Amino acid sequence: MNAPTRTYDPVPSHRVAFLGLGVMGHPMAGHLARAGHQVTVYNRTASKAAAWVAAYGGQAAATPAEAAAGAQIIFACVGNDDDLRAVTLGEQGAFGTMAPGSVFVDHTTASAAIARELHAAAQARALHFIDAPVSGGQGGAINGALTVMCGGDLQPFEAIKPVALAFAKAVTLVGDSGAGQLAKMVNQVCIAGLVQGLAEAIAFGQRAGLDMPLVLDVIGKGAAQSWQLDNRGKTMVDDKFDFGFAVDWMRKDLGLVLDESRRNGAQLPVTALVDQFYAEVQALGGQRWDTSSLIRRLKK
Repeated sequence: MNAPTRTYDPVPSHRVAFLGLGVMGHPMAGHLARAGHQVTVYNRTASKAAAWVAAYGGQAAATPAEAAAGAQIIFACVGNDDDLRAVTLGEQGAFGTMAPGSVFVDHTTASAAIARELHAAAQARALHFIDAPVSGGQGGAINGALTVMCGGDLQPFEAIKPVALAFAKAVTLVGDSGAGQLAKMVNQVCIAGLVQGLAEAIAFGQRAGLDMPLVLDVIGKGAAQSWQLDNRGKTMVDDKFDFGFAVDWMRKDLGLVLDESRRNGAQLPVTALVDQFYAEVQALGGQRWDTSSLIRRLKK
């Protein structure tokens, strides 16, 4: 999982922590170390933190609180709202040891509600909180080419942006607290519809007897072009789904979207339908397949 070599913009070295070393967090923290920052990592499974230190240097901490002590910026990429609350407000949470004025940057895809809750909790402790979910998947994390959409206050955002660019190609403040999570929901709605459309198109073309790799090359030069077509079209044709963003994770994200739509009144009929299609893929045993596996249910 080591990140490939890339060029980093010169940024003064910061003391940072990174909480959560999964398929995203591991390479993201690695880019921070390679960019010259002093990185302390924490992971619930301590062996993963030890493996990261062996690969990148830095140091591992036994708790989020220990990792956050003395850090100027604390990055996190964990599983869900409950995990995020635990690493911030829990008995050994980071908020308990963060220095006044330091910034917690959350890259978890979570709810807008937890972002606002933790923003308020941070303010009460003279801390800063930025919700900063990412797009680009595991490949983007490994290549240091993620897109980061942020919600929060301008001053702490400007402080963390040059540091976060170690693992990102774009870091943008899109609004107040929670706006980053809402923007990520918009992103997932777009992806869900695109992948379902691509799945139906490929399945249709195959049943029609077309040379689909050739057809994808042709239509990829026109108005149908998309990242999903370019990067997942031919693997969908080949029935390969052993990479990328897992179906289980997409269903978690779409659950957040649908919950939010019930609160704000947005109508999402296609998103709700695609969510159920992903449930069918899970029933086929595809919990960890890439999201492009939507096509598998059309081949039953």
